[in-house]
Amino acid sequence: MPKPILLAIDDDTSVLEAVVQDLRRHYGQEYRIVRAASGGAALDICRQLKERKEIVALFLSDQRMPGMTGVDFLQQALTIFPDAKRVLLTAYADTEAAIRAINSAKIHYYLNKPWDPPEEKLYPVLDDLLEAWKQGYKAPFEGIRVIGVRWSPADHMVRDFLSRNRIPYQWMNPEQAPEALELLKEKGIDDTKLPVVLFGDGTALVQPTTTELAGKVGLRTQAQQEFYDVVVVGAGPAGLAAGVYGASEGLRTLIVEPEAPGGQAGSSSRIENYLGFPAGLSGEELAKRAFLQATRLGAEFLTQRVTGVRTENQYHIVEMSDGREVTCNVCLIATGVAYCKLDVPGGDRFSGAGMYYGAAQTEAMGCSGETVYIVGGANSAGQAAMHFARYAKEVHMLVRGQSLESSMSKYLIDQIANTPNIIVETCTEVAALAGDSHLECLTVRTPRGDETRATSSLFIFIGAAPKTDWLPQGLARDSKGFVLAGPDLKTKSSAKWPLDREPYLLETSVPGIFVAGDVRYNSVKRCASAVGEGSIAIQFVHQYLASL
Repeated sequence: MPKPILLAIDDDTSVLEAVVQDLRRHYGQEYRIVRAASGGAALDICRQLKERKEIVALFLSDQRMPGMTGVDFLQQALTIFPDAKRVLLTAYADTEAAIRAINSAKIHYYLNKPWDPPEEKLYPVLDDLLEAWKQGYKAPFEGIRVIGVRWSPADHMVRDFLSRNRIPYQWMNPEQAPEALELLKEKGIDDTKLPVVLFGDGTALVQPTTTELAGKVGLRTQAQQEFYDVVVVGAGPAGLAAGVYGASEGLRTLIVEPEAPGGQAGSSSRIENYLGFPAGLSGEELAKRAFLQATRLGAEFLTQRVTGVRTENQYHIVEMSDGREVTCNVCLIATGVAYCKLDVPGGDRFSGAGMYYGAAQTEAMGCSGETVYIVGGANSAGQAAMHFARYAKEVHMLVRGQSLESSMSKYLIDQIANTPNIIVETCTEVAALAGDSHLECLTVRTPRGDETRATSSLFIFIGAAPKTDWLPQGLARDSKGFVLAGPDLKTKSSAKWPLDREPYLLETSVPGIFVAGDVRYNSVKRCASAVGEGSIAIQFVHQYLASL
């Protein structure tokens, strides 16, 4: 954002130069110093600055100038930049006129010439005036603006992508912020084609895909090389750990993630049982630390969706959604799991329009003062409930089981019990959703019978569905889609192992393709265990590479 401006005006070039030098020496780091040799020229500058949407913080004008006096200039400048502080430079003979001008031209102060030394006679006065100006000044937002309506799945997708990638943005709902429509009108964009993302450089994306967003905000969408030692598919805790250890041990490592680092854990508002963080930390913070660590050690990140992998002559070719491919010696599957879909009437219709899977961080502030419903009884649901309780009037946890004890950590159960606006309803599930353009009510099946509850915010944290539809048919999985590896290939799969040696512990039925984290069959669904598997997978990668 351009610096605010201090505008100095004097027809005497030597005096003007001295003023500018004194201003630049003391205020140059925080303000831009601009000069003008007459009142008329200064007014022209003011109009140009106004057109460019720049801000003048203070005028410092000489009184005695041909054509237009300082008072006359400051009176006219008042209509262009009414909030700017106005200071008049006068000779002793003009003091009386300057005092009268305080009322007529609303001048804030006058200074007598000469003002030496400025440390005593100039800077203290201007410091006070500029401090007062800053208190009333709100800098215009120069970052990314997202214009969209709350109940749009596409709008939610854009905001969720930016939030999870830690990209600051300002959300503007035209229903609540009419100035959003003015911004669209200035750009010549149809206000029916939302969401629209406006960027600080003046460009815009209309109804963008995540890949388009990624490229625009500076995330890498194309691999730098054609060949890597290891390609990690997924940047959850397992994938991030593999990236850290792979890169630190000299492997050319590429991590491919379609959404944001952190995976399901990255959306957790608070993780309090992760080793080494006694005060707890958010999943977002954990993901950020791991991302920075992997990057510093040399891992490359790619924002893309992997659509397939095939094997040719012991090499694995990873196929991307944009049609590009990269080749590697080893492919590590670390795609994690997604929350299971809520299979009830209205479940598909209101997805992203009042019903959300995860998304506690993105939607929480929008639920201020509302009644929120959360479906699920595991740690992710408990962490979300605690986060929503900071904003919502009430948070209802709908738990199908008889209690939380069998699925949730004790520390979370205790926190929920001590939070008065969280209501846990056991032996309860959602039966149906209803509404017009967005979710307005839900039917809840309770031990007392079916009940209709009014709400516009429902968040789903149930089950774990592996993201493995993109894998080749020959790669062994169980009936639910979880990837089989190591000893489980013998006991749970009919797939024939093609090599004389036994598969490594985390190696799948395809030699050189490994698996780690929640997507693996029979894995422990905890953040720390996923990190452990991602770390030790690199040890088996080294053994595999040594055997080639």
